Amino acid sequence: MDLQALTIFVEIVDGGNLAQAARTLNMSRANVSYHVARLEKSLDAELLRRTPQGIELTPMGQQVYEHARNIVHESALMREAVNASANDRQLSGKIGLSAPTGFGQLVMGPWLIEFKKKYPAIILEVRLENFIDNLVKDGVDVAIRVTQEPPPMVVARDLGPVRYALCASAEWAQRHRVPQTLAELRRTPIITSGGVSGRVRMTATQNDHGEEIEFVPTLMSRSYPFVLDCILGGLGLGLVPDYMTHARVQAGEMVSVLADYQFSINRNHMYLMYMPNRYQSRATITFIDFLTDKMGLLRMVRKSGT
Repeated sequence: MDLQALTIFVEIVDGGNLAQAARTLNMSRANVSYHVARLEKSLDAELLRRTPQGIELTPMGQQVYEHARNIVHESALMREAVNASANDRQLSGKIGLSAPTGFGQLVMGPWLIEFKKKYPAIILEVRLENFIDNLVKDGVDVAIRVTQEPPPMVVARDLGPVRYALCASAEWAQRHRVPQTLAELRRTPIITSGGVSGRVRMTATQNDHGEEIEFVPTLMSRSYPFVLDCILGGLGLGLVPDYMTHARVQAGEMVSVLADYQFSINRNHMYLMYMPNRYQSRATITFIDFLTDKMGLLRMVRKSGT
């Protein structure tokens, strides 16, 4: 069986189309199509069906894909084991990471520097963005995402709920009345991320009792670093993830509002995601474990309040 043809076939299925497989494998689309045609001819079976929406697997194609995926995976593991044994060298390879802008810049940045110093031969391609529709199509091996529910087609490690803080700049707090109750908060303009609908559903929890507040932000942006700048600029009360405010509050630049409440938006959790059918190199597995450990330590620090 032609291993190259099987690899191309798996890339087509994972990437969703021939063009994406061609880009991933650095081949022409015509060459990709040629190898698939040869594979179908050698098996005397149609594996892919062209539709107006793209391509889809035939029933036989689904069976072949499951076997081909395992063959390609095991082949990659074998090559990696041979290379590592022969060269006795440190981990190498390329890892594509996607993470939310604010969390990536403010929290993960030092982690990535530490990882890179420990494994200098590994190439990190870091994308700080808030949306990835298709991990394989976008060349992402590992993604950090904030959502209520991860997509069903990915492996997702739940890193815990995202906690938010209500804060204002020290200057704003001196010039305005800071809300002392949730009733006053309902009448106070808030700066935060607007979400898809432009409305925010916030839950305020105290002593295991949660109260939901829905509002339209007076200023909204999907970029939390920009939202933080607006809060520090004295534009108003802001709702942002607590990892963005802790140091600012300690430095006296910001003040916490209704600090005896825990706030959440849409009951979101943070997840570490990767594709289940993709070959995970030793470098990628090491990276996933590294991030999971860092997130565990971060949760411990937050629980201790330090």
